[in-house]
Amino acid sequence: MVVNDSDGLSVAIGEYYRMQRHIPVRNMVHVRFDGSHASIDAGAFTRLKAAVDASTPPQVQAFALTWMRPYRVDCMSITTAFAAGFDPAFCSEGCGATRRSPYLDSDSRRPFEDLRLRPTMSIAAADIAQARALIDRGIAADGSMPGGTAYLGVSDDTARNVRAAGYADTGLLAGPRLRVRILPMPEIVDRPDVMFYFVGARDVPGLASNRFLPGAVGDHLTSFGGVLDGKGQMSALRWLEAGATGSYGTVVEPCNILGKFPSAVLLLRHYLGGESLLESYWKSVAMPGQGLFIGEPLSHPYSR
Repeated sequence: MVVNDSDGLSVAIGEYYRMQRHIPVRNMVHVRFDGSHASIDAGAFTRLKAAVDASTPPQVQAFALTWMRPYRVDCMSITTAFAAGFDPAFCSEGCGATRRSPYLDSDSRRPFEDLRLRPTMSIAAADIAQARALIDRGIAADGSMPGGTAYLGVSDDTARNVRAAGYADTGLLAGPRLRVRILPMPEIVDRPDVMFYFVGARDVPGLASNRFLPGAVGDHLTSFGGVLDGKGQMSALRWLEAGATGSYGTVVEPCNILGKFPSAVLLLRHYLGGESLLESYWKSVAMPGQGLFIGEPLSHPYSR
């Protein structure tokens, strides 16, 4: 776990998560940097990452960040920059493809040993109350084997609806544990049983009217969902505030290249198979360089 000691909220989140998840003190890495800006430049980040790596025990396989800002490193998300190091190959000029993740749909449970990659998720929150609620939901989900429903929204937004082509395959994974509803609408309201919710949309009105089960996952395919400050498009942070345990969004313009966003089929495959939220989300994105992973990383509702 990486804590910014110059950020009081980061310190508070780190301490609460350490206690609730019984994180060994030796796995807590403390650094100091200016966390008031949305972005950090590549040079400053490279020095920060070197300090973190030097203090990280070799057996550690993943990182959890305990802050909302910065969420970007130049053209990359900060979660992918921590996972793989800053690398311009994870960026793109215009609507191009980027470097692919070796962790995509992988069977590896030891990614740093196997792939030299430490998948990273940010426990992002605007205040400590929201952070504690997020962490508590993640822990409450562990081993709970929830039922609920996967809601897959089909919108008339042609540019953002590209993921819908693969929705039909999710029913094969759900089995008797989970209902799958493919809906010809971009939003749902007043649903009491949301476990997965995927849609392509600039905004998702009515999000907070739904009840998300502990461990639930949701995201909206749009250009700037990972801009947590929210500038013209809905921030992925709104999913966590509405009760989801994990979400995802891109921090710079990715265009609608499908591989830059989570695959609903792959996410369900790994999550329903008992892997953690962190593992499952990361294994569902082919080109994660521009994408920010947020939530409670260790939540594992389908593992006994």
